[in-house]
Amino acid sequence: MSPIALTVAIFAVMLVLMALRVPIAATMFIAGALGYVVQAGWLPLASFLNTQAFARFASYDLSVIPLFILMGNFATQGGISRALFEFAAAVMARFRGGLAMAAVGACAAFGAICGSSVATAATITRVALPEMRRHGYSGRLATGTLAAGGTLGILIPPSVPLVIYAILTEQNIAKLFAAAMVPGLIAMLGYMVAIAIYVRLVPGQAPENDDAPRLAWSALAGIAPIAIIFLVVFGGIYGGKFTPTEGAAVGAAATFFAALAKREMTWDKFKQCFYATAEASAMIFFIFLGADLMNAALALTQVPGQLASVVQGWGLAPVMVVAAILLFYVVLGAVMDELSMILLTIPIFFPMVMGLDFGMPKESVAIWFGIMVLMTVGFGLLAPPVGLNVYVVNGMARDVPIAESYRGVLPFLVSDTVRTVLLLLFPPLSLWLVQFVG
Repeated sequence: MSPIALTVAIFAVMLVLMALRVPIAATMFIAGALGYVVQAGWLPLASFLNTQAFARFASYDLSVIPLFILMGNFATQGGISRALFEFAAAVMARFRGGLAMAAVGACAAFGAICGSSVATAATITRVALPEMRRHGYSGRLATGTLAAGGTLGILIPPSVPLVIYAILTEQNIAKLFAAAMVPGLIAMLGYMVAIAIYVRLVPGQAPENDDAPRLAWSALAGIAPIAIIFLVVFGGIYGGKFTPTEGAAVGAAATFFAALAKREMTWDKFKQCFYATAEASAMIFFIFLGADLMNAALALTQVPGQLASVVQGWGLAPVMVVAAILLFYVVLGAVMDELSMILLTIPIFFPMVMGLDFGMPKESVAIWFGIMVLMTVGFGLLAPPVGLNVYVVNGMARDVPIAESYRGVLPFLVSDTVRTVLLLLFPPLSLWLVQFVG
C-alpha cells in the first residue's frame, strides 16, 4: 500500500468510527494503532506505547490543564456567574439589546477565570437566559447570544486549547496568553456590535428598553473577587512572579476561597468540582494519547513532510496558505471538537507554517498562528451541523427549536469572519502585548 493510500485509510477508519459514535480519543487511538501496525508491526507499537505514554503524562507542563479546569469548576459551582451578569446588566442597560450585550460581557469575564467554552456557555446561560426571556428577548437572539458568548471562554485567557497548543509546539504559555488578550477583547466588542446592529435590523428580537437595575456599589462589590483573582493570576504570570502552572494553582485556590466567601460552596459542590475536573482531565489526556499514536502513524508514512514540500512548491503567498488551513479547520469543526482538532492537526500544519516566510521572527509566527487557530476553533463551536455550544445552550432552552438557535448565531458568525480576516491580515494585533512579557 502506498503512503498516500495508507494515510487516506487511516483517516477513513477514524471517520467511520466517529460516525459510529465511538469517543474521539478511541477513534484516533484505534486508527493510529492500525496504521502503526501495518507499517512497523505489533512489537514496535507496544514499545512506542510503553515509552510515549509515560513521556507524555509525566510532563510537568500538563499539570496546568487540570488546575485551570479546577479553577473553572470552582467558579462555576461557587455562584460567581450571577454577580458578573448583574454587574454587566447594570452597565449595559442603557443600550438597546443591553441584556444580550451584558451576557456577552459576563461570558468574557467568566471566561477569564474558567478556560472552557462549554462551561462558560452553560454557566452564564443558567443565569442570563431566564432574565433575557423575562424581558422579552426572542429565543433566537437569547440562545444565539449565549452560545456565541460561550466561545469567549477559550478566546480570553486562560484557555485550555491554547495551553495544549503551547505544549505541542513548545511555545511560551504566558506569551500565548498575552497574544490572545487583544483578539479576545475584539471578539467581545464584535459580538456587542453584532447585537446592536441585529436588534435594529430585525424587529421584535429585543425590547426597546431592558429596564435593568442601575449600577450600585453592591454590584461592584460582587465582581471584586473575580477582578482580584484575574489580576493576581495573570499579573503574577506576566510579571514573572510564578510560572503558568503555579499561577493556575494560585488561581484555583483563590477561586475556591472566593466561592467560600459567597457561601455557595457546599460539600457536595466541592466534591463535584473534583469529579468534573478528573473526568475532563482524563478525557483530555486520553485524547493526547490517541492523537500521539495517530500522528506517529502518519509520521511513518512521511506524507505530512511531503505535503509541506508540495505546498511550499506551489509558490503561494504565506498568508494564503494559512487562510487555506483555517478554512480546513472550519470544515473539520463540523465533525470534531476543538481539542481533537488541535491535537491531530498541529503536528502536521505547524512545521508547514514555520517553513514559510512571513517576514517575522519564528517565535512571532508560532504565536500568531496559534491565535489564528484558536479563533477558527471558536467558529467551529457555533457553525452547523454540530456547533457544540449551540447544542448545550439550546438544551437548556427547551422551548426554542434548534433551528432558531442556529439562526441566532448567524450574526456572530459574521462577526467571527470579520475578526478572523482582520487578524489574518494584521498580525501585530495579536502580537502587540507579547512584547511586554519577559
